[in-house]
Amino acid sequence: MTTTVSAQITQVAKNVFEHIKKKELPSLNIPLRSLQNVTYDPKEGYFELVGKEKERALTASTVKTFAQTLLMMNESKKIIDTDDIATKREVYYISKNWGDARFQEQPESDAVMDDIEAMLHVNREQIGFIPEEKGGEVAGNLIVIDKDGEGNRLEIDCTKFGSGAYSVPSSVEHLQFKTNAKFILAIETAGAFQRLVKHNYWKKAHCILISMGGVPTRATRRFIRRLADERKLPVYVFTDGDPYGYLNIYRTLKVGSGNAAHINKFFCVPQAKFLGVTPQDIIDYKLPTHPLKDVDVKRIKDGIKNDPFVQAHKEWQKALDDMTKMKKRVEQQAFAAHSLNYVIDTYLPEKLKKQETWLP
Repeated sequence: MTTTVSAQITQVAKNVFEHIKKKELPSLNIPLRSLQNVTYDPKEGYFELVGKEKERALTASTVKTFAQTLLMMNESKKIIDTDDIATKREVYYISKNWGDARFQEQPESDAVMDDIEAMLHVNREQIGFIPEEKGGEVAGNLIVIDKDGEGNRLEIDCTKFGSGAYSVPSSVEHLQFKTNAKFILAIETAGAFQRLVKHNYWKKAHCILISMGGVPTRATRRFIRRLADERKLPVYVFTDGDPYGYLNIYRTLKVGSGNAAHINKFFCVPQAKFLGVTPQDIIDYKLPTHPLKDVDVKRIKDGIKNDPFVQAHKEWQKALDDMTKMKKRVEQQAFAAHSLNYVIDTYLPEKLKKQETWLP
């Protein structure tokens, strides 16, 4: 794949050069990355690009961004060809050697990197760039087969981290897995994850616990997807009962995002099912709540009106409508109002038996 990406970059550069030789204005076509440019087919299971593009032509007003795009592609090719990596922050500092084309702030650099990724229809890691963000954490009935710095096979037992957990690396394509777990439980908050690890819930439920730490990183999503596919494991998701947990964390894990529609098929987990916390759980388990914030109400309205995933599932439309009427949101930790381990002793065992209460 790296050779192919390197060749793609070379071809783009040749096309630009040929236009310049002919005294024609060169241009780059980059897919628009937004919910307005995606389609969702439940059978496919992830957001796909519709096909709208933006043209980045070389003009007086775009010369800097055009130059930055080509210079970053050049850096990418050098990194790929030498089998190296660079963090997003390192790429930003590399640009300080580009004279007038240097980036003033990292968000500028990140945006150009995203454009290149979309233009080449590859993921960021395939063009040699890795994020600074920390991956998820894993505990339970799983052996991860990795390699050490010298290329030697290394088996990592995720039951042997004591009160800690295995951290998902930035690149997971080379990993292999051994497990006889029954399912994967992906958890939003570190606090809820730590409680389940502390009390060896993975042993009781014969599962693998994965902390997403909020919206899961791409490495975490890819790890869950590869593990689920290769070991044929169902994936259940446990987040806060709020619009952010539903439409940012869960939706992103399951079907991806509009901004990354060109790579969603690699990073989403279509087989994921939402276990809770649902609006109905607030009633059934008599949970303490917080009032919805204005940003929550706006996110719900936007989701119902603009999100293809929500529009494809009446169950999610009803859940969001119920939340709006209740004017309440709930946190995972709210079960502690009954007892510290209520979520382990009562909620999760009951929910696992009542799949009819889950959301798609």
